[in-house]
Amino acid sequence: MAGEWEGKSKGTVLGYKIFIFFIRKLGVRAAYVLLYFVALYYVFFAGKSTQSIYYYCRKRLKYPTFKSLFSIYKSYYTFGKTIIDKAAISSGLKNQFTYECDGIENITNLLDKQQGGIMISAHVGNFEIAEFFFEEIDTRSQISLVTTDAEHQNIKEYMEKVTVRSKVKFILVKEDLSHIFEINNALSNGELVCFTGDRYMKGQKVLTESLLGKEANFPAGPFLLASRLKVPVLFVYVMKETNKHYHLYARQANVKNRDAQGLLKKYTESVEWMLKKYPLQWFNYFDFWETDD
Repeated sequence: MAGEWEGKSKGTVLGYKIFIFFIRKLGVRAAYVLLYFVALYYVFFAGKSTQSIYYYCRKRLKYPTFKSLFSIYKSYYTFGKTIIDKAAISSGLKNQFTYECDGIENITNLLDKQQGGIMISAHVGNFEIAEFFFEEIDTRSQISLVTTDAEHQNIKEYMEKVTVRSKVKFILVKEDLSHIFEINNALSNGELVCFTGDRYMKGQKVLTESLLGKEANFPAGPFLLASRLKVPVLFVYVMKETNKHYHLYARQANVKNRDAQGLLKKYTESVEWMLKKYPLQWFNYFDFWETDD
């Protein structure tokens, strides 16, 4: 299996339509019931993803064999719920969920100072709904999320028709690297820029650091940028706790000038801490550690 992420999520337009129908007509809980069968399908028919989850549970979390096998299903089911939640929240059902913030003052303080800053997250929990957290505190449109145009085009077009985007700004990663100028402009204007730091695309420069006891590659960009610009850095995660409750964490990182490796080390320690609390919310379904163990 390749170590780098392939750049697209799984799923079909029909699958999304079915879940949107259940959410709108029967409610979020009904969509969760349907998910029992969908998760079971992926256990048996998404071979590479299933293998990667088993490796994570068996080798990195050190679960016994049976617990690792059962955790494959639980992981798919948990991930499916985060997708359903995102669709529900972006469809106008945000008030059906409750939210808890831990360290949100670290974000609001930077917004008030308008000095610029970088937030780094990971594909743990449900960071895709972070924009709806940020929308409430970002009254002056000072936060930009850096993202890839990674969804299959037909799925993207359908979701844009049936959901509502938040007012948070997006910076799209482009092959010509023009997004670098957008990022620098945002930071120069005293805004916050948010990256995920745990996936890289083929051809990107990487840094290597230990995560859960084994070396892995991480995209160098966010850590090089954050360590060179002398701006505050936060680690930010949005974790699912119960069916309709989410917990946002925002922690300030101590950054030494031009020490990208040191910042990456602090980041992996932060991700490990989060995974100890929420072990089933690791959603990098590919050969993250580049091993065939």
